[in-house]
Amino acid sequence: MARQRILIVDDKQDVLELLENRLVRNGYVVTCATTGEQAAKSISTERPDLVLIDPMLSNADGPEICRRLRQDQDTRDLPIIIMTDNREDADMAAALELGADDYVTRPFSSRVLSARIKAVLRRNDAGGIRDVGVTQVGDLTVDPRRHEVCVRGKAVSLTYLEFRILQFLSDRAGWVFSRHQIIEAIQERDVAIADRSIDVHMVNLRRKLAPCGDYIETVRSVGYRLRDARRTARKHDARRPSGEPAAHGWSGHA
Repeated sequence: MARQRILIVDDKQDVLELLENRLVRNGYVVTCATTGEQAAKSISTERPDLVLIDPMLSNADGPEICRRLRQDQDTRDLPIIIMTDNREDADMAAALELGADDYVTRPFSSRVLSARIKAVLRRNDAGGIRDVGVTQVGDLTVDPRRHEVCVRGKAVSLTYLEFRILQFLSDRAGWVFSRHQIIEAIQERDVAIADRSIDVHMVNLRRKLAPCGDYIETVRSVGYRLRDARRTARKHDARRPSGEPAAHGWSGHA
């Protein structure tokens, strides 16, 4: 079996050497880059299985690298792990806003880094997606087999965790779930997900799903739910001009 390849993007040579040594010992093939230009060249030459990146590069390339990876059709699903310097909510939100699949906070151990990488790689394995039918709520369509979300027929780019959360809620539209229940449903056994990160993911999902972002409802003191099909259909029908036929609010499996 071919060894998985990881691209590390960091402009600090001592950090690159330390991370490279750690990951090589864990069996990965490692490539390093210090600028966005080097990273782009490396990805085009031999696509990595995962990118580990410090967004705070001295040349300010970090956020731009992430944005380009997510905007490019060929790399939009490439797993990204962000390395952050502290545990503040703002840093975590910024990492997820960049389109990261996960993040690690410095200082981190080799064991923690390895667990995060394994979990993200496993999540992005197509075999890990359940073979279930397409679900549709109003103008929102979730297709697990294609790992695709569409709003009014237009594809929306989500991170892996964002997709998992939306898939979980859409499979059970109308049901209310606490943050803990959502975490239990989507997390990998090797990696813990903080309660507060669920709120960040919900904010990002609402923004990305606009104009369907309001389908995700906050239930005060409880958690979140995706508005059920009947309520969504009624809301859309209320906005529909008189005489225009109503669309079905749900297709696929119940």
